[in-house]
Amino acid sequence: MDLAYRVFGKGPTLVLMHGIVHCQDAWNPVIPQLAKHRRVVTIDLPSHGLSPQLPATERCLQALADEVEEFLPTVTPEGDQVHVAGNSLGGWLALELAARGAVASATALSPGGFWVSDFDRVRTNKTFLAMRSVARVVKPLRGPLLSNRVGRSVALGAFFGRPWRVSPDDAIRDIESLTTNTLIDVIQGEDWAFSAQVDPSIPITVQWGGGDLILPVYEAAKVRDAFPQARVIVMPWIGHVPMIDDPEEIAAILIEGSSGR
Repeated sequence: MDLAYRVFGKGPTLVLMHGIVHCQDAWNPVIPQLAKHRRVVTIDLPSHGLSPQLPATERCLQALADEVEEFLPTVTPEGDQVHVAGNSLGGWLALELAARGAVASATALSPGGFWVSDFDRVRTNKTFLAMRSVARVVKPLRGPLLSNRVGRSVALGAFFGRPWRVSPDDAIRDIESLTTNTLIDVIQGEDWAFSAQVDPSIPITVQWGGGDLILPVYEAAKVRDAFPQARVIVMPWIGHVPMIDDPEEIAAILIEGSSGR
């Protein structure tokens, strides 16, 4: 599958993966700082942005990881090791690739898959379905709604700790993706367990926002059950998609997380 991607800067290769219903533009706030230290590759995951739709499959998450794992060598200079980072769904993918031993390091920002109970998982899925239903109802009003800071804060408050920082154009793009993305339905009931024995030598960094309304911060306590070597960072008042909430600190975490091995 030919994934849409962009490349910025020079240095060790760091591939960035966004969350569900977003696209590679979600990383724009941190790219200027990252590109000073890394060769940054942002991608549109399958079924997102300009990338093709993921074919129907019973193992959607593993199929996504397969596609990204096959893609990584095509954007990594020969002889170099590749580092990965991701947010939400992209965070789970980064950790899955680390579990497979396919990457030199993985940094995950509010990754999926660490629910403390089945109720927690169902709540997350229902939250996305509810947000999509509301987005479809208000779609005719999205222009006026998202053109002001208050409207963006109400519409995007579940995703961002500081939603008023999102531009009107980016807000419209995200709401449009929320109403049309098919992966939301496909991913319901998926098994988020990691597929392989975790290699303890691979550096793992996990960041979580204290203000995350999609995947609450208490889920961070489960990270070391799967990745005992993980460095876990909790940032108060930061939301589920932290790149726009504190781009300088998130860029620093991504740089440090991709420094090992």
